[in-house]
Amino acid sequence: MGPITVRRSIDAPRERVFDFVCDLANRPAFTDHFIAELRLERLSSRGVGAAARMRIGRRLWMETVIVEVSRPHRILERGRGGRWDRIPITTGWELVAEPGGRGCEVSLSFWTEPAGRLDRLRERLGAERYYRRRWSTALARLKELIESGRAPERVRVAGGDRLPVT
Repeated sequence: MGPITVRRSIDAPRERVFDFVCDLANRPAFTDHFIAELRLERLSSRGVGAAARMRIGRRLWMETVIVEVSRPHRILERGRGGRWDRIPITTGWELVAEPGGRGCEVSLSFWTEPAGRLDRLRERLGAERYYRRRWSTALARLKELIESGRAPERVRVAGGDRLPVT
């Protein structure tokens, strides 16, 4: 499937938006309408190597790992999902500063590479429309959250609070 791409302008400095998106512990704050049970897989929830496992919908599990970070304009995540984690999934975030430096445009691309015929059939039955609508809503919620300036409730790893925050 895909890639599907959704865009949203956010009235906040690009660096602030980048730092927020690059931290997987912040994801439930704007994706909890379609992602549930997000669990961090590493103590560090930001930057290259940060990983999380989550449930999409009722039954589909997905894992994502930040594999590439080019501050402050690009984040690339790769993962796997579906039954037995056999479907490769890629999520790319691009942040472009708007003229004047007051805001930025966030562009999210999401795609999967189904391996078998059954997986391809399932994706033809509405997966692209489902993900486009969910990610579009997520970017609208991200915009509202960042522009409001309020701190989101973050996901934590058990025992992780004892370590100094960097």
